[in-house]
Amino acid sequence: MRILLVDDEEDILEFLNYNLKKAGYQVDTAQNGKSAIQLTGKHKYDLIILDIMMPEMDGVEVCREIRGQELNRESLIAFLTARNEDFTQIAALDSGGDDFITKPIKPGVFLSRIQALLRRSSRSTGSDEDPILEFGALKIDKEKLEIYQGEELIHLAKKEFELLYLLVSKPGKVFNREEILQKVWGSDVIVTNRTVDVHIRKLREKIGDDYIRTIKGVGYKFDY
Repeated sequence: MRILLVDDEEDILEFLNYNLKKAGYQVDTAQNGKSAIQLTGKHKYDLIILDIMMPEMDGVEVCREIRGQELNRESLIAFLTARNEDFTQIAALDSGGDDFITKPIKPGVFLSRIQALLRRSSRSTGSDEDPILEFGALKIDKEKLEIYQGEELIHLAKKEFELLYLLVSKPGKVFNREEILQKVWGSDVIVTNRTVDVHIRKLREKIGDDYIRTIKGVGYKFDY
């Protein structure tokens, strides 16, 4: 797996580069947005890690440029950020980002997040979709329309199941409400964003609060 790491702080760049290479990844680095865009024009990456706050060209601008390129249009992009403002996250997601990794960074947590993102990538690009997905104690069987938490069978309504399966199909990906409505309910049914929120609440009541995260002002994602 090939990763591009972009950060203007040399000590953070070296620290993350060391840990990624130690874990067996092939890593390229860049200290500014322009260098990053030059690299993405030449090489295909499985994951691009972008610091949001960089001089001259910030991570959001770099992300937009990369999404406009053919070579890395579908690559996963994760933002490094010490900022938690909603408007920053919204701008980053709107530019085509997939997830956030918050500073300060602990090596174990950082590598765990990277592995989860890359698992999602391999799962979404695989030719054969596994009908059974497992996340810790949670097991989801698409063919039988069954959800188990440990040994307990969890009963879900059809739309609740379809909504959950959409979220778990790409762990870590943020789905906005409009996308959820289109993929779960379709364009022929008149429903509102509130319908999504109600179904999310029902899912949390049945499987717990640990799996589905709310990205305020944007939508929801499955995390574990």
